[in-house]
Amino acid sequence: MTLLTLPPFSLPSSARLPALIFSTLTYLAILFCNLMVFVTIAVNHNLHKPMYLLLVNLNVVDMLGATAFFPQFLSTMLYDPRVIPYWACVVQALLVHTYGAGSLTVLTTMAVDRYLAICAPLSYNNIMTNSNLVKIISAVWLTSFILIFILIVLALRLRICRTSVTDIYCNNPTFTKLACESTHVNNFYGLFTIAFFQGVSLSVVVFTYLQILVTCVFKKQSDARSKAIQTCGAHLFVFLFLELNAFIALIAHRVANASIFLRRALGVSVMIFPPLMNPLVYGFNTKEIRKHILLLLKRKISPI
Repeated sequence: MTLLTLPPFSLPSSARLPALIFSTLTYLAILFCNLMVFVTIAVNHNLHKPMYLLLVNLNVVDMLGATAFFPQFLSTMLYDPRVIPYWACVVQALLVHTYGAGSLTVLTTMAVDRYLAICAPLSYNNIMTNSNLVKIISAVWLTSFILIFILIVLALRLRICRTSVTDIYCNNPTFTKLACESTHVNNFYGLFTIAFFQGVSLSVVVFTYLQILVTCVFKKQSDARSKAIQTCGAHLFVFLFLELNAFIALIAHRVANASIFLRRALGVSVMIFPPLMNPLVYGFNTKEIRKHILLLLKRKISPI
């Protein structure tokens, strides 16, 4: 069994325990927020609508990403050197990239759903039927997993001759930098996945939200217009944060003079902030979900 060495934390010994506690609380907060939205939608049948069911899938993706990152991150925080078995590195890379691909595809599907609901309301119920929704969700997961699985399989065929990982956690560039043979196929397929997931997602999300904003601007109801603009703005901010961070972090691996610190910081922020912000922006910020969350909490807290 090959042990890979992860980069050490540049923290003094006195700061490691507080950092461990803070990181643990962050992980628990991510799980709590996403589980709260997930359970609220699951137990309330009047929330079983396409937009909310897509949101449930986003909750699952976010918990998957946080679980791929935090347990390994926390378990090695207090130790030097930080090591990880090769097989665990492979599993982490598979889950991390599935999280990234799944986040982009689910957010893109949610944008299309909102576009149909606002810009083509007469066709919405005919398109977003239960059977079509199942097909859409299945396509999102299968596309994300299959393309990422191929990415990791291509990395596994490489013969490694190094054991020092350059990033805080394992990902596809990790394996190409450990290899001692040609990685042209891996680099080409890696660029293809970046172009596919991020290019398609960015194009669709920007187009749909622009159409939504244009439609709402021409509506006579000022309250509906301001609410739509506020919602679209929050959603676009979260999506662009994920998109830009992931894109810059991945491209930085292919630029020789790119800052290692910047790449690591962006890579970690992608694993922390979107899973924390998504349930707040897409879940708690939605009036109907927020109302049912408060009712659920009141029911649990009530002594009767």
